[in-house]
Amino acid sequence: MNNREYIAELAQQSGYTQTDTQKMVAAVIEQMGNSFEEGNSVLIPNFGTFEVKKRLERIIVNPGTQQRMLVPPKLVLNFRPKESVKDKLNKA
Repeated sequence: MNNREYIAELAQQSGYTQTDTQKMVAAVIEQMGNSFEEGNSVLIPNFGTFEVKKRLERIIVNPGTQQRMLVPPKLVLNFRPKESVKDKLNKA
């Protein structure tokens, strides 16, 4: 399902126009991005939690050249689904 199909389906289910639905989805995503920039996690009830985690620096080895490289620390976005979501995926 692409973005256009998702917005159309969401608009149909909610009773809003596609333009209004697109604006609402964009506002939600923008607010989530602002929360991530502040280092906060975002909990979506009955779905899961998005959180920012810090990946520590580490040394990796190129298997072809055996050259060791240092990978600097970085922030990554992590998602933990609720158990009910996991169960639905596993049953599908």
